[in-house]
Amino acid sequence: MMVCMGTINIDVLDRRIIHALYVDPRAPFSRLAEVLGSSEPTVSRRYRRLFDARILRVVGQLDSQRLGQLDWAVRIRCAPGSAPAVAAKLAEHPDTSWVQLTSGGTEIFSMIRSRDGERGTPLLLSQLSVGRQVVDYEAYCLLHLFATGLSAPPGPSDLSRGEIAQLFSPARDRPSIDRPKAKLQDSDWPLVQALADDGRAAYRQLAARTHWHESTVRRRVEELIASGVLFFDLDLASDVLETRPQALLWMSVAPANLKDVGQALASRPDFPFVAATTGSTNLLAALVCPDDISLYDYLTSEMTGLDGLAHIETAPVMQFVKMHATMAPAPTMTEAWSTGLGPRVSAQPLRQVSERATIEYPSARRGSWT
Repeated sequence: MMVCMGTINIDVLDRRIIHALYVDPRAPFSRLAEVLGSSEPTVSRRYRRLFDARILRVVGQLDSQRLGQLDWAVRIRCAPGSAPAVAAKLAEHPDTSWVQLTSGGTEIFSMIRSRDGERGTPLLLSQLSVGRQVVDYEAYCLLHLFATGLSAPPGPSDLSRGEIAQLFSPARDRPSIDRPKAKLQDSDWPLVQALADDGRAAYRQLAARTHWHESTVRRRVEELIASGVLFFDLDLASDVLETRPQALLWMSVAPANLKDVGQALASRPDFPFVAATTGSTNLLAALVCPDDISLYDYLTSEMTGLDGLAHIETAPVMQFVKMHATMAPAPTMTEAWSTGLGPRVSAQPLRQVSERATIEYPSARRGSWT
């Protein structure tokens, strides 16, 4: 089967390359070619075509909790028609990730990273304010991660078990929540930024960015991966390989059951992200399911057996505006409307760069950002 994205045709080899990169994001082209049964120039050319068309991007990421930093989630309720513009502005900020339009396009969800371990809340939170476009917002500090949010490979795998075993790499491991805290050196930041820009950058390119010797760069990347501070994930354009829609769940769980419920959800492949939080609810999760009927079935069957779960708010994801670090162009409403968990975008290339209780955080000062 071949999928057409504009002028780019996605065939079986493209899908196999994409799935292989989900197993080992930094696998050399020679290794990919050997496992996939193709030639190195062909695999390299196919990947470069996907990258240049802004369909696929490998991104290097840091485990914030390992660095002693606190990440935040923010839920923003917007005035009618304002959410796309607010989300686009929020997505341009370097400290945001996973900016999404939810609840029929009336709300925005975003992750906000703390860049300074000394600061209790990110500076961006102090710049949020209620105004003409933003009706209300609530910030949730991520106290504990049960599942870290690595994106799952889309659709059925085009790789055999043997091929997956040949490609397996610790660079794709989920960061362990049990590892002790670590500290980056000041000299590491150019390397970290280079890998965030292009997680498959060659060591010679990283050496040019850091002004280190190539062997030093290779050794440091391997050290950061082994320590759990650095991991790699993929930003993939929506619906390239039948990406399943998501819904966000805000849950209230009895404190005595919070750990058990969090661990139970994190053990299920349908929950790529689960975190205990501050705020009006205390557990946040992302649920991946085929459509709204499956969401209903999941909520009324799988979730009912969790002891201590008292309340759930759901918000179907309408559109990904930004993933880890890659922004997607906003579709028209005609393009956005389709079946599934509310409106969803049609396949688009990537570009770089309900009533609820609201709690005001003393440390999240109101500012002039609208």
